[in-house]
Amino acid sequence: MLKQFFALMRGHSHEAAEAVVDRNALVILRQQIRDCADAIAAARRAVAIAIGQNDQEILQYRKLVARIEDLEKRTVAALEQGQNELAREAAETIALLEAERTASDDAQKSFGTEIERLKRIVRASEMRLRELQRGQRIVAATDTTQRLRETTPGSSLSALRDAEETLLRLRTRQKQIDATAAAMAEMEQSGDPAAVSEKLAAAGCGAPLKSSGDAVLERLARTIAKPA
Repeated sequence: MLKQFFALMRGHSHEAAEAVVDRNALVILRQQIRDCADAIAAARRAVAIAIGQNDQEILQYRKLVARIEDLEKRTVAALEQGQNELAREAAETIALLEAERTASDDAQKSFGTEIERLKRIVRASEMRLRELQRGQRIVAATDTTQRLRETTPGSSLSALRDAEETLLRLRTRQKQIDATAAAMAEMEQSGDPAAVSEKLAAAGCGAPLKSSGDAVLERLARTIAKPA
């Protein structure tokens, strides 16, 4: 019984922890992505340092090669002059430099291989980070829209419905005002003799009250047609 009680306690604790994680999943994801970005930036700096060190190794190798070539020339000159002891000392120095050159060459090859491997790791990590960032933006947008669909009182969806009803009332009121204004204008014109005359003239009943372009052209044409 006691074991079951402890199992129950652990079960409640585990479920409570999972509930907290689920409620704050987006916050956790954003922090995890920031941690990944920091780790990748540190790896990128480490690769840059390794490349700089390898460049220094290459310069050192070139200096060794130049020094060996110079010593070999001088050793040959010493042999030609019969200075065998000096030539032997130079030869021993050349042997030491050649061993150092070989070690430098091996270090460059090993360093170069490791640098290329690290570059591939960093590039792959950067691609995965970008994919994570895209996914984070998508789930954030999805979370926002899901919250918008909630039907609890005071939710965004309820606010949208209220705004649509307000807009409909405003449009209905504006239409009523326009219709009233048109009716008033019609009533005012119906009692105005001048307005009635204009309507009759526009309908072709009697002479027109206003000159039109066609009427002006016809009058001018008649003037031209009259004999001088």
